[in-house]
Parts: sequence; C-alpha cells; structure tokens
Amino acid sequence: MPKLNFKVILHVMGLLLICNGGFMLLSVLISFIYKDGVTLGMSAAALVTLLIGTLLMFTTRGHRKELKVREGYIIVSFGWIFMALSGSLPYVMTKAIPDFTNAFFETMSGYTTTGASILNDIESIPKGVLFWRSLTHWIGGMGIIVLAIAILPLLGIGGMQLFAAESPGPSADKLKPRITDTAKRLWLIYVSYTAAETLLLMLAGMDFFDAINHAFSTLSTGGFSTKNASMAYWNDNPMIQYIIILFMFLAGSNFVMSYFAFKGRVQRVLQDDEFKWYFYFVAAFTIISSLIVYFQADVSLSSIDHPMIWGEGESAFRHSLFQVLTVITTTGFVSADFTMWTPFLTIFYFGMFFLGGCAGSTAGGVKVMRHIIMIRNGLIEFKRTLHPNAILPVRFNKKSINSGIVFNIQGFFILYMLSFIIGAVVLAALGLDFETAIGGAASSLGNIGPAFGALSPVNNFDLLPDFGKWWCSFLMLIGRLELFTVLIILTPFFWRNR
Repeated sequence: MPKLNFKVILHVMGLLLICNGGFMLLSVLISFIYKDGVTLGMSAAALVTLLIGTLLMFTTRGHRKELKVREGYIIVSFGWIFMALSGSLPYVMTKAIPDFTNAFFETMSGYTTTGASILNDIESIPKGVLFWRSLTHWIGGMGIIVLAIAILPLLGIGGMQLFAAESPGPSADKLKPRITDTAKRLWLIYVSYTAAETLLLMLAGMDFFDAINHAFSTLSTGGFSTKNASMAYWNDNPMIQYIIILFMFLAGSNFVMSYFAFKGRVQRVLQDDEFKWYFYFVAAFTIISSLIVYFQADVSLSSIDHPMIWGEGESAFRHSLFQVLTVITTTGFVSADFTMWTPFLTIFYFGMFFLGGCAGSTAGGVKVMRHIIMIRNGLIEFKRTLHPNAILPVRFNKKSINSGIVFNIQGFFILYMLSFIIGAVVLAALGLDFETAIGGAASSLGNIGPAFGALSPVNNFDLLPDFGKWWCSFLMLIGRLELFTVLIILTPFFWRNR
C-alpha cells in the first residue's frame, strides 16, 4: 500500500481552519454590534485560526489530488479534532472560559452537537462568545449531514450505503459534482430552516439574538441555550416551545426527506420506512409519557417552574412531547426535569438515549434505521431457525438488503454498546456514582446533553474531573462520527504500509 498522502490531509485541515476562522469573524461582528467588551479577544482568535489555516494551505499547495480511503478516515476524524482545538480559542482568548480543558469540552460539545455544558452562569457570558458557542453547533450539524450523505457511504460506513443509492448523493464514478451538488442542496434546506425558525421565534416573542441562537441549536440538534434555565425560561410561552418542537422534529428526520417534500414528492416521504417509524416512536412515547405525567408525576418536586398557561393536560402533553423529542433527536434542550417524573419514566427516557433520530439528520445516537434493520433481522432469525434452507432477506423500503450491510449494522451496535460500557466504567473509576456514570456515558456517546444523577437536566458537566471531561469529549467524538471512523484509526493495521 502506498504511503499516506499527508499533504492532501494537511491541505484539507487548512481549509477547515479557514472556514472556522471565517465563522469566527461573524461572532466578532456580533460582539462589535452588542459592544460586549470582547471584540479584541474574538478578533485575535479569528486571526490566529485564519493564519494557521492559510499557512497549512499555502505550504501544501503542491499536493497530489487523490484521496484514498485511509486519508478519508484521517480527514474526517482529525478534521473534527482540529475544529475543536481552534474553536476553543475564542473562549480562552476572551477569558470567558480561561481553563483550556473546559474550553475544549465546551467546543467539542458544540461541534458534536451534544450540548453538554460546563458553564454555570450562561447569561453572564459576553454575547459574541454566546453566539460563537451556538455557531459551533450549527457548523457541526451541517458537517454531519454532508458527512452522512455524501462522504461516509464512500468509506463504506454506517449502513448509509442504503440510501446513498436513492438520495441525490454521490456515486463513485461521478464523485465530485454529485457530492458538491448534494452538499449545496442540503445547505440550502438547512439555512432556510434556520431562517424560518429565527423568524417564527421572533414573532412568538423572542428577541433576535435569542431567536437566532436557538435556531442554530435546534436545527443542529445541539441544545446550547442563551439562558441558564434553557427552554424552561419560556415555560410561560407555549408557542415558543411548539415552534422549537416542530423544528426539532424536522432536524431529527432525514434531510433528504425534506428535499423530497420541497420537490413535491410527499408520497415518497410518507412511504419511507424510517420516517414512518420515527413518527410512530415519537407519537407512542409522547402518549405514554403524557399520561404518566398527568396522572402520576408530581411536577412541583422539580426546581423548574411549570406555569400551566393552557391547562394541566396541555402542559403534561407539551412537556412530554418536548422531552421525548429532545432525547430522541438528541437535542438536549430542557423544559422539564424528566428524572423527577417517576422512576418508570426515568428508565423509559434512559432507553430512548439509545434510539437516536433518522440517518442523514443532525441527530446523534444509534439511529432509527439501524434499529429497524436489527429488529427485522432478529425476527427473520426465528424463521431461519424453523426453515434453515429458506432464503429470507431483510427488507427496508420494500428492497432486500445485502447481508454485508446487516453485518455492518450489527457490528456497529455491538461496538456502540461496548463503548457505552467502557465509557461508564471509566467514569465510575473517577469516583462518579452508578446513575451519573451510566447517564454521562450514554449522554456523551449519543450526543444528547443532559443525563442522570449529578448530570441531570438541572445540573451540568462542570463537576467532572479534568480527565472525565477529556474522556466525555472522546465519547462525544466517536459517537458523532459513527464509531468506525475514529476507532479504526486506533488499530495498528490501519497505519501499516503494506
């Protein structure tokens, strides 16, 4: 095997840093408009990032323009790490988060759209920094969609080959134009949704700054808020919460489905297996949760205030729907503390941590499609036991799936559960109790945000020791990049020049 083409890797890293620096300049502008006193610090961070990016691109301009699979893996994994390292600079240079470990954790949580925070007083943070914090979500969210639909199928990862065939995505022979094409269309949908949500939130009563920050966080299924109480700050404004609910649902569905809907092919969306099950899961879980909250849960136990503007029944339904969506789509906004809603619901929500949104969305977790295929394969195994000679393929969207993809998905799930168990064991070794350790590991790996125990929706990740923050950052990264992409780099045979 030929040696790695390091020049092209560094060239792409340079390009990513330049893009990152460009986005920082937006935050500089916000900082300048609101006169929050950190414009210089933000500008310094942007210039350093742009400078390093330009140097990397300039020194590697004579690179070979070929990308093999190994380079693909390295670019995807290290791209996220480079982004997180450079994205920490605005926090450190403005002294909003002076400690580098905390700044890195906050940034990684941003880019991986986890939404776990170490900040105890968000509202005291300068507006330019808050804008940058939400922007990291937005950049990360879009990066994920483009990755999932345009790049990962080429690396043969994640069972995404399934809809690579039917999405307007790439094929190996027409690689360049089609990836660019796909990415452009998706960007357009993503930006349009963000603009629409910002506008609707402003109409519902938010100011522009809060509206655009929450639109960034919703569409990327991130969950950073500009308020200490997160979405519970607006518990007295049901309209705002319903708008957030709508866009969380859209962000958790496959963006290719939004593309089909805009093209007028609504039937195609309604017939999609994954979308149907995603809708059924949300509906069923909301009904169960609403009934228990209404009849059994004592809402007054929580430190979060719940004014029942439109009556008790509506409040139970809204908060249940909000929390079900925020967990399934891995957004991580908080409107209520679901760990206080009876032990049954605590376990129920913990189960949802492993569900995830649709493939090709900005949501994290295992993804609905993988669960459907694993369950169908499990049921077919019963039939295979009775009829050993029968050919019984697993079907998805009325097409049979080749066994390679089924094995890939099973392998992914086993790795996911192993990563979760090892993740929880390491957190427990750092002295965290059982509930906090398993909650923190599941939340970081699934990019959810709030967890259980000491990391419940009303607390945050600041209590973790430094090593715990680095560990959770690693879990966020591997969970976000579909495990294989990062973990394969840690294997010795990946680096052998054969």
